[in-house]
Amino acid sequence: MTFRFEHLHLRSADCVKAAGFYVAFFGARELSREGASAVTRIVLDLGGLTLFIEQAPEAGPPAKPPNRGIEHIGLAVDDIATTVADLKQRGIGFVFDVTDVKPGLRTAFLDGPDGVRIEILQRG
Repeated sequence: MTFRFEHLHLRSADCVKAAGFYVAFFGARELSREGASAVTRIVLDLGGLTLFIEQAPEAGPPAKPPNRGIEHIGLAVDDIATTVADLKQRGIGFVFDVTDVKPGLRTAFLDGPDGVRIEILQRG
């Protein structure tokens, strides 16, 4: 058997607002919306990753990292210092600022909508 990655599915208290975050800050492209009178799901392309963001009723607070299940989404960039500075200038706060993890790997972490932790990383 051969498996291929197909999508990542997130549930959100406000799927329209969450999708807007990924579009505005990470250049995601909206592919489709579902729902008749109200939007129930938005599908994005985030750098080749298909991201489903589904409207979900309140179900309790999001998990606090580190947690079981999906721990974070990693987004690679060519210049982490410039990227982080740009995101900060646009109002994004970081949980962990740029850190040299090991030679050839720099990371920074922020919290996105619905408690989704997002890693910005630069390799090389």
